[in-house]
Amino acid sequence: MNVTIKEVAKMAGVSPSTVSRVISDSPRISLETKKTVRQAMESLGYHPNAIARSLVSKATKTIGIVMPQSTESAFLNPFFPQAISGISAAAHEHGYCILLSTGNGEAEQLESIESIVMGGRVDGVIIMYSSVDNIVLDTLEKMNIPAVVIGKPINSKKTLFVDNDNVEASFKLTEKLIKNGHKKIALMSGPFRFVFSLDRLDGYMNALKKYKISFKKEYVVEVAEFEKEGGYLAAKQLLELEERPTALVVTDDVMAFGAMDAIKDIDLKIPQDLEIMSFNNVPTAELTKPSLTSVDIDASSLGYEASKLIIEKIEGKDTRDKVIIPTKIIYRESSK
Repeated sequence: MNVTIKEVAKMAGVSPSTVSRVISDSPRISLETKKTVRQAMESLGYHPNAIARSLVSKATKTIGIVMPQSTESAFLNPFFPQAISGISAAAHEHGYCILLSTGNGEAEQLESIESIVMGGRVDGVIIMYSSVDNIVLDTLEKMNIPAVVIGKPINSKKTLFVDNDNVEASFKLTEKLIKNGHKKIALMSGPFRFVFSLDRLDGYMNALKKYKISFKKEYVVEVAEFEKEGGYLAAKQLLELEERPTALVVTDDVMAFGAMDAIKDIDLKIPQDLEIMSFNNVPTAELTKPSLTSVDIDASSLGYEASKLIIEKIEGKDTRDKVIIPTKIIYRESSK
């Protein structure tokens, strides 16, 4: 039989409403009374029901998470489990739960997020991507719901966000390939609807410009999804060019794995015939043959800081508007 608030109130010698206020940590209740009530709760083995607690406090202690695609597809890319692990760690430290929204495409995601927000099931939302036209973010801002974006918002200056300096990271990667002697450097990018893809394109082009290397439009290939198959097909397209590139910057490791397969299929050697550097430093990057040089974006810290930022906003303690997570290149066998 579950212990009730009335039983806790009787043992503590207070009213049931006082117990409710202690559960919500009301400042109207003295520390002495809170101590007495909490001792009674512990003695009786009483654990406040989360729904009941939220009715009292007007807070759910839950953070919503919006993925850039269906949850099933997103989890095929190691970045998202790593980032969510960071979100979960910070949420747990502050007594929050997380709730993943579902949906294939932005329209279904919007329907899902409206449902959980309007249903009062979350206190704030973390959007796991920044796109050129972010309908979900626009909707949350109109609804006055606290939101944090992983990625740099392109249109909103008031949006809280956590990101890497993707322009600088891409510049350094491309610059390293140039210093290794390459002039025919291609870029294989994820969808340009995402802001980080545009930033990495800018960094690539900035490096070419600095070292006076001509930009070739055919050397830039956009891949529809962050998947191995897309990387394979994009690499084939580049390898079939009359003036084949000698180096490749890839904006996602999973796509890079596909590119490496395409290169091996025509008996070219990595890095002797084609040098590859990528982004995200997923755990399997060091297990490929050859192992993959990649930019460590610290996905777990991106998630952790996003979680801290949204909790600060929810609790009215927000003093920061952004967090930039440092990156570093992890050199392995796919580069010289």
